Amino acid sequence: MAVPGGGVKDDSFNVLDLAEYTKNRPWWRKVFGPSSGSSAEKYNVATQLVIGGVTGWCTGFIFQKVGKLAATAVGGGFFLLQIANHTGYIKIDWKLVERDVNKAKQQLKFHSSGNKMAPEVKSKVDEVIIFLKKNVILTGGFAGGFLLGMAS
Repeated sequence: MAVPGGGVKDDSFNVLDLAEYTKNRPWWRKVFGPSSGSSAEKYNVATQLVIGGVTGWCTGFIFQKVGKLAATAVGGGFFLLQIANHTGYIKIDWKLVERDVNKAKQQLKFHSSGNKMAPEVKSKVDEVIIFLKKNVILTGGFAGGFLLGMAS
């Protein structure tokens, strides 16, 4: 085909079969898209809020259920220990308990007086802070979803 500049137009195109292309990709890539960049660059605000809210709600709901189970187990254990103590199956040496508690208090005061974080912990905290700053909307959705999950 001739073009106005005197050259020949090339009509050859590469055909991309989308059905074949999507078969070769994992399902999470189809849902979440490419893995490069922060979520603030990849998704619009509504998508970030929905993803954060849903994951936050699921986490809060599970946290609530596990927390109730743990509180019931610990409370039941204390209840059984009190019954055993009251009925005479267990005798507690309160002087020994007081001495151990005072020793633990002294160790806690000694360790908390330095108030310095280990370098490994500090680097992880810095990574989390950077992530939170890059993904403020996602983090806000997660926090809101978490509170809703805890309340439901």
